[in-house]
Amino acid sequence: MQEWALLAVAAVLIIVVVSYVAPKLGVAAPVLLVLVGMGCSQLPGAPHLFVEPEWILVVVLPPILYSAAVNVPVVDFRRNFATIGALSVLLVVVSAFGTGLLIWWLLPEIGFAAALALGAVISPPDAVAATSIGKKLGLPPRLVTILEGEGLVNDATALVLLRTAIVAITASVSFGSALGDFAYAVSVGVAIGAAVGVVTVWARARIQGQPVLTTAISYVVPFLAFIPAEEVHASGVIAVVVAGLITGHQSARRFTAHDRISERTNWRTIQLLLENGVFLLMGFELTSVIGAVADDEVARALVLGALATVALVVLRVAFTIPVIALLRRQQRRADAFTGKLESFVDRFTARGPTPGEEKRYDRGIRMLQRKQADVAFYASEGLSWRGGAVLAWSGMRGVVTVAAAQTLPEDLPYRSELILIAFTVAILTLVVQGGTLPLVIRWLGIRGNDEDHERREYARLAGELVTASRTLLESSTLCRENGEPFDEHLLEQTLERIVAMSEGIEKKLTEQDPDMSMHQRFELQRMMADAQQNALLDARASGTYASHALEKAQNFVDSQSTRFM
Repeated sequence: MQEWALLAVAAVLIIVVVSYVAPKLGVAAPVLLVLVGMGCSQLPGAPHLFVEPEWILVVVLPPILYSAAVNVPVVDFRRNFATIGALSVLLVVVSAFGTGLLIWWLLPEIGFAAALALGAVISPPDAVAATSIGKKLGLPPRLVTILEGEGLVNDATALVLLRTAIVAITASVSFGSALGDFAYAVSVGVAIGAAVGVVTVWARARIQGQPVLTTAISYVVPFLAFIPAEEVHASGVIAVVVAGLITGHQSARRFTAHDRISERTNWRTIQLLLENGVFLLMGFELTSVIGAVADDEVARALVLGALATVALVVLRVAFTIPVIALLRRQQRRADAFTGKLESFVDRFTARGPTPGEEKRYDRGIRMLQRKQADVAFYASEGLSWRGGAVLAWSGMRGVVTVAAAQTLPEDLPYRSELILIAFTVAILTLVVQGGTLPLVIRWLGIRGNDEDHERREYARLAGELVTASRTLLESSTLCRENGEPFDEHLLEQTLERIVAMSEGIEKKLTEQDPDMSMHQRFELQRMMADAQQNALLDARASGTYASHALEKAQNFVDSQSTRFM
């Protein structure tokens, strides 16, 4: 037990160090962790680790998926749903059958069903390495969203396909039954995930002012979605993703600010440790995986893994070409439709609501505004062929490939060799594609949204928030919770601060000088917060004040400091 505890502590420290160093080296942390794991496995006295695949699929995978899903904006996911669906369903099926046929041709004695099972194992890319690189180098947000969405959903397709292929090893399976199983797994998974997401959000919203309790509930949400779905042979992956999307979307309305901050921090920490821990384990287990294969079969497995990797890259490139062509066609159509839609909206608003139909009119206005926003998004956020090249090269394999490979039936011929093939594919894609992706992005010269545009958009949104505050303060019906009016002097002071804030936002549109008064104000406030913290440390060291008073003061200083981070 002490040995396992020591390994866990060492793993956490390695993950933290590598995650800190990797950005400075310009390398994705998963790539470096695989290499570090391979190196650690060669140290004298290093143990031969074997983690049951069920631990990764049932204990590790749900929190990873949930932590990613809660941070994906539902609006962006909806707008890119067709592209995400094509990559996470059609491309996974094409990749599984394509590589399965290749492996069956090169290794005919295993049978097509077993080859297809291996194809399903190596077909789903893991978006962690790609998105970590993309965000650091400033890829367009739409491209990052597509990669994140693909990484969330494609695991479901691969695992359902793997389940069907394993059944086909010992029994016949028709195309109709396989399609029906997939439809059942997805639909029931969506229903279970939606139910879990809605119920847990409602329960957490009812617990006000107790972030420890709401955080404890959030820890079990992915398992509440995953385990029941898997028990009824549905897709636990889809259930977790849907629950995470609903939770993330509803958090702004149903949770307190403290709950949202706590949720983001906790789940980012969990995601860092679990996801990167699997990559470290992947490199560490390679020695054991190779040791389980006969010496005369190792070279063949490595060659087959390399060939399967090439096939996956070729299939992804070929699939990406029509996807980007359709996205560019969508952009042209949206650009042409913009003027017509604006003209229709102007006529609709000029006509005004029919008496008695005000609510229906308001719903129509909101729908038209959403349609306008969608059309503007498609017209301005198209993907170029250079973006398509990055999408095609972002096919790194990860968690699911490693875990699913080890769930292949124990009595399957050449099982150890098939697992080594899967590990080879995962490591090659991570090291080669993940290692060269930053160079590809820089060589293609891809950049994200224009900084001036983003700054102006943020300033406009902040201006709307300030306007809402002014409208509230100037309302004649404004009163306290007990029905009494607010103090007039307090209202005047608050309104003056709001006006000053509005002027500061306006300056952000025109002034970017670091010596401007707004920047100086924030700098001065940060220095004041540091001075308060130093004074609090002196008071704590002196022992003059009671611990509960020190704790309250620390909470106040921390809340003030977070405003200027």
